[in-house]
Amino acid sequence: MNLLFAIDDRFVSQLETVLLSIHLNTKERDIDIYVLQKTPLNKEAELKAIADEFGMHYHRVLVDETLFDHAPVTDRYPTTIYYRLLAHQMLPESIHKILYLDADLLCINDLGQLYDTDLTGKLYASAIHASLTNTTDVINKIRLQNFSADGYYNSGVLLMNLDLIRETVKAEDIFDYIREHILLLPDQDVLNALYGDQIKSVPDQLFNFDTRNLATYATISFGEWTLDWVIKNTVILHYCGRDKPWLITMNHGRLTALYKQYFQMTKHIVNRVR
Repeated sequence: MNLLFAIDDRFVSQLETVLLSIHLNTKERDIDIYVLQKTPLNKEAELKAIADEFGMHYHRVLVDETLFDHAPVTDRYPTTIYYRLLAHQMLPESIHKILYLDADLLCINDLGQLYDTDLTGKLYASAIHASLTNTTDVINKIRLQNFSADGYYNSGVLLMNLDLIRETVKAEDIFDYIREHILLLPDQDVLNALYGDQIKSVPDQLFNFDTRNLATYATISFGEWTLDWVIKNTVILHYCGRDKPWLITMNHGRLTALYKQYFQMTKHIVNRVR
C-alpha cells in the first residue's frame, strides 16, 4: 500500500496521528509513506521514527520547484496547489498506484477497502460529499462546465492510477486552465473541471465522511448512518473546515473527542520513541 501526503512542519503531529489511526485499524500489509515537502522537514527524524514504530517505510519526496517555472504562481495560487495534481511527476515511476490523504483525518476501519478499489480505465477514485440537495453540484457543474461528471469531488482523499495519470494529466493543461479561470478552490476545481468525468465515485459515508455533517448523513440515510454505524463501518473521518479538532478547546461533539484521543495517544508514542 502506497500512501501520499503533502505537509510542512506545521502538520507533522497531525500526520503522525493519521499514521497511528491507520496502524491500529488496517489489516497488516506493507505500507510505504511518501511525503511531499518543499524543504526537508525539521521533525523528519521524529516522523521516520514513528513510521518505523508502526512498521511503515518512510520516503521523503522533495518537490521539484522547476516544475512550476511556467505555472501561474501568485499569493492566491502558490506552488502548493499543484502538488497533488503533479505528484505523478515527482514520484518514482515504479509506483503504479497511490492513495493521497490530507493530514486532517482519521482512518477508523481498514483502509485496504478503499486502496483495493479497481481503477481500470479511471484516473482517480474520490468521493462527493453528502448534501440534502443537489444545488451545490448543479452550481459547480455550471461554474466548471463539467456536466458529464457525477458531482463535485473532494480531493482530500484521492486514489491515483499513476500509470494512466502519467499518460493523461499534463502540467500545461493545468496551467492553462488556471490562467483562464477564476477558481474558488484551485486544485480541487482543476481536478473536477479537467478530469471529473474520469474519476470513479466512491461512497463518502465510507471513505470521506465530512465530520461537520453527522446530522446530514443521518437524515439522508433515513436514520441508518448514526454514530454507531459510523464507528463500525466508516473508514475515513475527514475533519474538513476551519475548526480543526486539535485546535478546539470546547466540547465540540463526539467525533472531535475521538480525534483528540488519537492525538493524545500519538503524543505518548512520540515521547517514547524520541
